[in-house]
Formats: sequence, C-alpha cells, structure tokens
Amino acid sequence: MSGGNAQRPQLTALLGHAREGDTVVVHSMDRLARNLDDLRSLVNGLTEKGVRVEFIKEGLTFTGEDSAMSKLLLSVMGAFAEFERSLIRERQREGITAAKKAGGYKGRRKTLTAAQVSELQRRAEKGESKASLARDLGISRETVYQYLKTARDV
Repeated sequence: MSGGNAQRPQLTALLGHAREGDTVVVHSMDRLARNLDDLRSLVNGLTEKGVRVEFIKEGLTFTGEDSAMSKLLLSVMGAFAEFERSLIRERQREGITAAKKAGGYKGRRKTLTAAQVSELQRRAEKGESKASLARDLGISRETVYQYLKTARDV
C-alpha cells in the first residue's frame, strides 16, 4: 500500500511484532510515510521500543540515541517526502482536469452493466438486503448504495 496511508495492515503487523533488538530496514523514508508527523511518530515509536530503523536510500539509521543532526536529517528528509507527495497530487489533479477538458478522461469504468443496474434497482425496491445484493453482484455495499443513489438522482 501507499506510504501516504498510515492505516496499512502490514505496517500495523510490523509495529505489533517488532521487539527490542530488532532492526527494521526500509528502502526509503517515503515508503514508510509521506507525512512528516507520521514519519517522526513511526520512527520514534519504534526506537522507543529499542528497535533500530535503517533507511537504505538515505543511508540513515535511527536507534533512539540519535544526535541532534540525525533528528534534523529525519525532519528535513521527511519534509521533502511530504512536499514531493503534495507536488505529485497537484500534478495529478492538473492532469486530470486537462484530460477532462480535452475529453480524454472518462474516469473509472462502471462495475455493473445497465442490465445489472436495472436488476439491482428492481431487487432493492422489493426490499432485498443491500448486503445480499452486494454479495450476489460481487461489489461492496457502498457501491450498491452509490448505484441506487445515482439511479434516484436521474
């Protein structure tokens, strides 16, 4: 999962499993977190447990007994990762806007066909549960609600 999301199952598992004396090796700071606050929190949380954190790309290691210079480098490098993520998202938004204006951006393809949507509406109107509809159609309940809302708005 993206480093931009702090709620990652494997990260949660790592944080729960890491013990004193372990070393967590991360390819790059921006793979661990793209937000400076999250990066600091993760590194501090691990080092407080006695876990070493090594960043390969940046050539930095944190042990909890870090110098002021190490803490500064963590903050500066983390700030750059956060800045880079902001730039990427801004460029992505600009690109999507330009593509929409040019007629080239259609968005994500619909999961259900028109016939399936009609079937969904018919079954929902009969009172069938949303969970049952979602299971049968292989979509989430939220997607069921979105299709039904769109059908109502039309």
